[in-house]
Amino acid sequence: MDFITPVISIVERLCTAMASHASHVINLERGIQSFTTELNELKDKRDDLRTLLVRAELDGSRRTNEVQRWLARVEVIESEATSIIESFRQSRRRPGCLNPSCSKYNLSKEMIEKLKELSELKGKGNFERLVTEPHPTPVEEKPCKPAIGISVMLHKVWEFLEEGKVGTIALYGIGGVGKTTLLKAINNAFLTRDQTYDVLTSKIHNVLKKKRFLLLLDDVWERIDLGDIGIPLPDEENKCKLIFIMRSMDVCSDMDAHKKLKVELLTDDKSWQLFCEKVGRMKILEAPAIRTYAETIVQKCGGLPLALITVGRAMANKETEEEWKYVIELLNKSPSELRGMEDVFTLLKFSYDNLENEATKMCFLYCSLFPHSYSIEKEQLVEYWIAEGFLSSSNDSHAYNKGYAAIGSLKVACLLEMGEEETQVKMNDVIRSFALWIASGCGVNKGKFLVEACLGLTEAPGVENWEGAQRVSLLENRITGLQEVPICPNLLTLLLQWNNVLNRIPDDFFQSMTALILLDLSFTSIRKIPSYDLWEVQNSKSEDIEFEVLETLTHLRILGLTISTITSLHKLSGIRSLIRCIQYLLIKECEGLHQLELSTFGYGKLLRRLSIKDCNDLNCLVVDAEDGENWLPNLEVLMLHGMPNLTSLWKTPPREASLQNLRLLNNWYCHRLKNVSWTSLLPKLEVIYLFYCKALEEVLNKEEKLEPDSNAFSRLKTISIRDLPELRSITPLALTFPC
Repeated sequence: MDFITPVISIVERLCTAMASHASHVINLERGIQSFTTELNELKDKRDDLRTLLVRAELDGSRRTNEVQRWLARVEVIESEATSIIESFRQSRRRPGCLNPSCSKYNLSKEMIEKLKELSELKGKGNFERLVTEPHPTPVEEKPCKPAIGISVMLHKVWEFLEEGKVGTIALYGIGGVGKTTLLKAINNAFLTRDQTYDVLTSKIHNVLKKKRFLLLLDDVWERIDLGDIGIPLPDEENKCKLIFIMRSMDVCSDMDAHKKLKVELLTDDKSWQLFCEKVGRMKILEAPAIRTYAETIVQKCGGLPLALITVGRAMANKETEEEWKYVIELLNKSPSELRGMEDVFTLLKFSYDNLENEATKMCFLYCSLFPHSYSIEKEQLVEYWIAEGFLSSSNDSHAYNKGYAAIGSLKVACLLEMGEEETQVKMNDVIRSFALWIASGCGVNKGKFLVEACLGLTEAPGVENWEGAQRVSLLENRITGLQEVPICPNLLTLLLQWNNVLNRIPDDFFQSMTALILLDLSFTSIRKIPSYDLWEVQNSKSEDIEFEVLETLTHLRILGLTISTITSLHKLSGIRSLIRCIQYLLIKECEGLHQLELSTFGYGKLLRRLSIKDCNDLNCLVVDAEDGENWLPNLEVLMLHGMPNLTSLWKTPPREASLQNLRLLNNWYCHRLKNVSWTSLLPKLEVIYLFYCKALEEVLNKEEKLEPDSNAFSRLKTISIRDLPELRSITPLALTFPC
């Protein structure tokens, strides 16, 4: 029976193994439930972790390597566990098996091992730190549509960035001109250009002092103390750069900008291109009738990109001539009624609201009385402002200075720009429309300013339009007469100048204008002014009217006259009260006038502008010896046109104390004039025009005693010469012209 023992031993081991296998198979159903639960818990933990990571990575953070490896391992084990669950589902469809190699046994064993891995991996999913500290990309791209005309400005900015000594760059210009778009373009340029800056555009870090940074600031309205907000000042040592934009050049200076760059209005070609792009229908724009209207509309947008975009979009669906003509009428009279234009005006209003005081605001609004793109003489503008009381001062000189300061402030705020000449300013078309909108109370009260200047009118607007008006401007039209009598007790200013054929005003025309303080009738054909009983006139300009009427104006302070006969000139010389008021004098076509004695005119103490035109017999100007050396102390402009017998301008040569304020000399058609050597003595002379003087040989005579370090022409900015066939030299010495 010895062989039975080994058999029994084999059977016992087999039974033990089979019992163990049976146990695995019996527990498989129960184990798969725990396995599935563990897997789902691991997946939930992974999904929650991914949500946290997505939020952190939006701020520029980066997941740690430990977290990344854990997530990768979860992906692998999830795939393996899913495979085990699928194998279990298939095994349920096959009959049971007690063989150790049976798939259910292997499946149970594999599941037990994998369950242990799932549990361990889930336990390792508790991290002290999910992400590293954020490391922002060098440049964060800003949404920015392609902008017409911006490439030139971008190139200039890049030149400044490459200058070692330039740390702070200021970009300024009126609202809607494209400053913010330019700043975005500068930012985005760093996406493709090689650069060595740590650009930060959205957050300021306390580590800036360790960085070579480029900081871009948009819409700066007042001085920012960079030190107070932790920004080191850019300098040559740290190589940092700061670019900021604002609407006023004053803020550029307040921020100590090393370079100032004005964002200019678009040229005519660029304006047309932008407008066409926004209209988007070239077939309509190319129609001859529509094209003319479209070009007019573009002109009225004044090169302001925001206005061109707004009006272009508004015109996108306009197809008939009548629709285009109506829009032009709106732009002339009520531009704010055009869709989108009120938004443009609201943007510009920020610049207006930030003007330094109410007086400057009123000075700004007053400029809208002139036609669009009209070059206004600065001194004339200041005269009007003084008359209106905007520049109230007990000292006339102080008031003038205050007026010129107001002009400077408006230019700095980009609300006025230089006119055709340096002595002039003008207002952009859109800015003018905006000013009229403000003057009407943002469209609420449209009657305060009645402005129909330079429109070719042959009749004045009906009297119903004058009611409630405070200021009326009908200048530079073709009005022949004022037929109706308006009722306008609030009227302060009435501008009728340059209506050349205006020759009649009804006697009772001014009866209701009890508040009128400024009337301009210059360059009209008026010969008689109606009676002035209740008036207190401060400023009146007229052409060859009856002097006796003017003499009754006891409050007259400033007078401008045109004299065209020698009889009138002699008559005027006997009226001392008028002579003392004359600041502007035009003498034209006076036959028989050989010498003009300026001493007659109140010793020339107040005369600011003297123009002499087509006086063929005039050969010199005379200043009385009683005046001493202080000739014409307030004369700023001297214009001489068409005097063929003028050989030497002054009968007695000027002295160093003479003509101390003369800024502009204009000589035309003075064919016997040899030189203008006396100009070397003028300390404030800025502009010389010498045109069509056939005998002029030199500006300064060779005999003029000038030292090499002379201050002659220290302020001269422009000398313009034309058709001077005998001209040989400007000066006998090589002088410096610092301006």
